[in-house]
Amino acid sequence: MAILISALVLGLMGSFHCAGMCGPIAIALPLHGNTVPQKIYGGALYNFGRTITYGVMGAIFGLLGQGVEMIGVQQKISVIMGVLMIVSVLFPALFKNQYSMEKSWFSFVSKLKKTIGQMFSIRSYSSLFLIGLLNGLLPCGLVYMAIAGAIGTGDVILGTFYMILFGLGTIPMMLSISLAGNVLGFAVRNKINKLIPVLVVVVGLFFILRGLSLGIPYLSPPKEKIEMKFEKSLDKNTAELYKESKGDCCSNDK
Repeated sequence: MAILISALVLGLMGSFHCAGMCGPIAIALPLHGNTVPQKIYGGALYNFGRTITYGVMGAIFGLLGQGVEMIGVQQKISVIMGVLMIVSVLFPALFKNQYSMEKSWFSFVSKLKKTIGQMFSIRSYSSLFLIGLLNGLLPCGLVYMAIAGAIGTGDVILGTFYMILFGLGTIPMMLSISLAGNVLGFAVRNKINKLIPVLVVVVGLFFILRGLSLGIPYLSPPKEKIEMKFEKSLDKNTAELYKESKGDCCSNDK
């Protein structure tokens, strides 16, 4: 599915942004072990921890999108999420309030960072995994964009996979940084970072097309096909409830 592929690409390209924002954490990781395979294993545990946290977020926000779908406005939400992604790139000043929002729960973030800092003194595989789990909760604009995508999927399973693929896409860069420091120079990373807004716009267009139901295979399936699975499930459940109620009625007559 094009939407899931876009999540992986968003993670791959967005990892260059992560290199600047979370690179210091990745470089300072207390990788356990003395051999290269042991360090790779420790770095992988950290990154899989982040990915699991993203997956849980995907399930939560995918469930939210699924609830929206059940009341019949999921396609509108898909369009809205896509528009928000594009607007966040074209008019970033409108989203500066994001920082004031982060300040409102500053105490939680500061405690989270303090806990992560304390775990850096523990050189073990389990601590690396826990650092990754907690690191996935840190405020990040790119993660917010991925969460918007998870909501737009309108499905708890798709939302989970969307965020997991996003997390997996960030692993090659973040693992490389943990093992070898800044693999790419600042100039190269800066050039690639300029492509990230373009990618966010493309993902936003995917969600807008999906919500418009233009009949384009894979990208914008007809509304009837989107709703078919839900309607069939609803009819089946309704039939079962009818049979149960009919059985109770007959038993009462007896």
